Amino acid sequence: MSNFGIIAKRKNIMLSNTPLNLSELPIYQKALEIFALSQNISMYLNHDLSNLKPDGSEDNNIYFSGDIVQQSISLAPEILNAELERYSDRKHRHIASLKRLTNKLYKSSYRLERSNSNGKDFLPILRSELRKFKKLQSSWMMTL
Repeated sequence: MSNFGIIAKRKNIMLSNTPLNLSELPIYQKALEIFALSQNISMYLNHDLSNLKPDGSEDNNIYFSGDIVQQSISLAPEILNAELERYSDRKHRHIASLKRLTNKLYKSSYRLERSNSNGKDFLPILRSELRKFKKLQSSWMMTL
């Protein structure tokens, strides 16, 4: 299965477990876009970073490429949890978690930009999408 097929399958799984009106939220759609972008960037970076150094050690930046995928895959579920939560204090926990994930994703992208890979040129695109996501997040939080 191609990389695109895997991403599409995961995206459909996420959407199939989501009530229709929530999957139409712009912030949720942006979270899915960030996940797909992060996954593609990570795969591209992994190709460059997976080679061992001349001394036989591995490039530590390869772990940050996995971090961006792990952090981005958690964005959409946190949005859903906040939307579906009845109690205000629990809702705010999910919002706080979403903010932490977004900030970690931003920091991981900066760390990866220092890597020795051609893929680092795509990281400003990811940060641009994260800035859009933060704007959506601000307006979305007002509706909760």
